[in-house]
Amino acid sequence: MENICRRISDQLAIRTKQVEQVIRLLEKGNTIPFIARYRKEMTGGLDEVRIGDIQEAYVRACRLEKRREEVIKQIEEQGRMDPDLKRKLLQAERIRDIEDLYLPYRPRKRTRAQAAAEKGLERLAGWLASLPKTPVAEEAAKYLSEDKSVRTAEEAIKGAKDILAERLSENAELRALARREIFEKGVIATSPGKNQAKDSKKVYEMYYQYREQAKCMVPHRILAVNRGEAQGILRVSVDASMDNLMKTACRLLIRNRKTSAARYLTEAAEDACKRLIIPAVERELRQELTQRAEQQAIHIFSENLRGLLMQPPMKEKTILGVDPAYRTGCKLAVVDPAGKLMDVSVIYPTPPKEERTAARRKVLSLIQTYDVDLIAIGNGTASRETESFIAETLKEMRDRKIFYIMVNEAGASVYSASTLARKEFPNLQVEERSAVSIARRLQDPLAELVKVDPESIGVGEYQHDVPRKILSESLRFVVETVVNRVGVNLNTASAELLKYVAGLSRTTAENIIRVRNKLGRFHSRRQLKDVPRLGPRTFEQCAGFLRITGGSERLDGTSIHPESYDAARKFLGTVGLSAEALNKESLRRRIGQLDLSRAAAQLAIGEPTLRDIIEALCRPGRDPRDEADQPQLRADVLKPEDLYKGMRLEGTVRNVVDFGAFVDIGLKQDGLVHISKLAGHFVRHPLDVVHVGQVVTVWVDSVDLEKGRVSLSMIDNRTTPAT
Repeated sequence: MENICRRISDQLAIRTKQVEQVIRLLEKGNTIPFIARYRKEMTGGLDEVRIGDIQEAYVRACRLEKRREEVIKQIEEQGRMDPDLKRKLLQAERIRDIEDLYLPYRPRKRTRAQAAAEKGLERLAGWLASLPKTPVAEEAAKYLSEDKSVRTAEEAIKGAKDILAERLSENAELRALARREIFEKGVIATSPGKNQAKDSKKVYEMYYQYREQAKCMVPHRILAVNRGEAQGILRVSVDASMDNLMKTACRLLIRNRKTSAARYLTEAAEDACKRLIIPAVERELRQELTQRAEQQAIHIFSENLRGLLMQPPMKEKTILGVDPAYRTGCKLAVVDPAGKLMDVSVIYPTPPKEERTAARRKVLSLIQTYDVDLIAIGNGTASRETESFIAETLKEMRDRKIFYIMVNEAGASVYSASTLARKEFPNLQVEERSAVSIARRLQDPLAELVKVDPESIGVGEYQHDVPRKILSESLRFVVETVVNRVGVNLNTASAELLKYVAGLSRTTAENIIRVRNKLGRFHSRRQLKDVPRLGPRTFEQCAGFLRITGGSERLDGTSIHPESYDAARKFLGTVGLSAEALNKESLRRRIGQLDLSRAAAQLAIGEPTLRDIIEALCRPGRDPRDEADQPQLRADVLKPEDLYKGMRLEGTVRNVVDFGAFVDIGLKQDGLVHISKLAGHFVRHPLDVVHVGQVVTVWVDSVDLEKGRVSLSMIDNRTTPAT
């Protein structure tokens, strides 16, 4: 355990003591959000991401130790273990190194070498390896068999070479050298494949004749090449000079001595390299590149999802949601500030019907009837035409200004057709449910988006090319961390939202809903203890993340954990106040005069915990999402023809990828800010500069009206429009 913690500490640059504490807490069944929020003294204030990194590293380390024990046991059972091999196995720090050492002892499928050994040619292979002086053909003739399995001396020599080649290919030193040569100097080369004709849109055109050093390939190019290869549009190979490997293999067999077997030993060495070692190492390289690219794609998707979930809610607003369409019409749904559905309708402002007058009357009627504050328009099919219609309609509003917002509707159709949506709105059509979802996404993005499979929310790149299980786990981790960071209203949250709270499962979330329906509402966190299957351990993990406003205990409306209520009350007593002073200026004034270290010592709690208690007392209803950029409100449509080079615009980041960021500036298609145009300095990765939901200032760099593409820059390099 001590060695594992030390290795993890070195890998992650986290103090060994912190690693040890996190592992102990995890092994006791504590959840990552709980550890990050309520065990800061033990972890040194590590956040959820770093704790998650430790957990992953610990799982990998345990897997390594388990495999080490299995290999040692299997070699010992064969009676072939020696002190030097065991030392190397115990010192190996990667599973790959252990597998290399185990290779000569591993049971394998029938090979050419095994077939030769069955013909009795192992002695001939050993004789060749002894560097004989006598003629090889003469010795090989002794191995001709009566059953004619070995009919000629050439066949005997060939079998002996197969045995020597396989033995040599199992040499860990030689494989390590091959890895260094191929991983460091290998070049990925691509050319047209048998299905090139299927690439009618020239998606892979840049890869028809492409070469790049493997270690320099960026993740999105690796995944693009993999996809092209899988579709048969590209052929992919690895080019690397193997001269050094060949020389080393020959030296291992011949040992720089003269022998009559030199020719055959050289051929065996070349066969070991070309047929057995190089293809295997090339596969390892491709696998490692793919894993690295997949990890990056998952990381980008996860961070984009985090940004999307952390978008601020439009509180206390009545929203008109619009799901655009052509033939079937635009579905409308009005939801009140609490998200309750008030009305649904359908209009036909788009082709083929284009009943714009009737559609305009309906929209204005809904706005007036329900005192609509904002209009949310989905960004899918027909969104451009619908946006234009809505903008024209809003100009007729004389008594007040109404704005609209384009909402990313990715996954809305998935939710609308789900069992959950049918249960929530059994009498609505799929498209009408989608309009409700679009409206609610503006009101509270987090509460609505948790109803959708995270993989269906299109805020990544190549997410369909990565392992689904790993992607799902990563995205679920993101949703959990965001939900628990924001906190959940126990009396209004859906089961879909509650299931992401630390310690809760779908079953306990549904049980909470049943108890809430029976009680009418929860008045205290203590009532959670009456929920079936929600025991003391689960209560400890979830209680601090569940809020109750207007309940019997004022502290239940804060992020303070019930285990710290006594400390919170004592602290309030030391400043001469009670829980009634929450969020009041008098509390802030008195706290500002305190020596926190001394106060923490008097209360027998850690200073980080005291700081969190103080923050919760001063800002009991704090929502971290409120500190993010507010969504951009629009009143009119921007056309590509309106743009000119150097034009300054405000936009919202919709997606971040390896090569830049896509920004919504009010056009049908988002503009691209290339990584080189994100800042006036070197940017290692776009995520270091921007995130999904961020409002940024951009300047138009170029406009391609034919392809509908707009290139943007976040570097001010303005020019005046042409006259």
